[in-house]
Amino acid sequence: MRADRLLAALMLFQSRGRMTAADLAAELDVSLATARRDLEALAAAGVPVYPQPGRGGGWALVGGARTDLSGLTSGETQALFLLLGPASSASAEAKAALRKLTGALPTTFRADARAASDAVVVDPVSWGGAARSRPPLVAVLQSAVVRRRRIRLAYAARTGPPSDRLVSPWGLIDKDEVWYLIAGTDQGRRTFRVDRVLSAALTEEPFAFPDDFTLAQAWREVVEEIEGRRARTWATVATHPSHLPVLRTHFGRHCHPLPDPPSPDLLRIRVAAPTPLDLARSLAGWGALLEVLDPPSVRAELARIGAELGALYEPGPS
Repeated sequence: MRADRLLAALMLFQSRGRMTAADLAAELDVSLATARRDLEALAAAGVPVYPQPGRGGGWALVGGARTDLSGLTSGETQALFLLLGPASSASAEAKAALRKLTGALPTTFRADARAASDAVVVDPVSWGGAARSRPPLVAVLQSAVVRRRRIRLAYAARTGPPSDRLVSPWGLIDKDEVWYLIAGTDQGRRTFRVDRVLSAALTEEPFAFPDDFTLAQAWREVVEEIEGRRARTWATVATHPSHLPVLRTHFGRHCHPLPDPPSPDLLRIRVAAPTPLDLARSLAGWGALLEVLDPPSVRAELARIGAELGALYEPGPS
């Protein structure tokens, strides 16, 4: 995970003061290009790591080889923990390292650091479907979470015209580059797709988190609700094992190979969607490359789709 590498890079700079990109690549067991991108990401985020040209140069942490982080400003501290905080939701080692870094900060900066590191939860399991890029408003929303300031959103719902909403941003979720904002509203807790946020204006109106709120638990509840809607209909399909990666990409966590395959060339796989029609639409494009074994409702929808296509594209008289 990139956040783990960035955290490891910072710890190396803390102990050594100066390193070349080649040194960092060797330490982290990555390519030289990857090491350079990581260094540029740290510098671009405001972490005080900068390049030194010329003989004996490389990259250095402002203040040289220190064992504490007392040289960081408040803004640099927030930038650092916004970059590295998400790793702590997916890695026990990263969480322990962040605790140590927090302890090395000046007392006045620790609250900002904790707020920044808790602003994002990483959920690496995708819903399924095509990969997406990071929405441009993520940085603005992160800042609002850390500063505990309400934001005014212009939000495009799935249906109907865009709406204007004043919300309290409680945290962000990175679900395999599909980003969500969990926020407090006048109607209670709501979840917003960040790629549907048309604009976000930070206000100076403060908010307080609910006493019992934790971002990780709130997201678990959201996932349970969404997965319950997405997995109402399950089907068993038979296909060649080489097709499993494609099915996993499409169905995400709703794709499970069954044990004891009938033969080396045939795998039984369970897939799910909200309705039999949704499943049939997703599977019809595979043609004879896979067979739906059950339930009958999905097989019936596939037969109906096949009949419609046959009637539509049946060659006419020449």
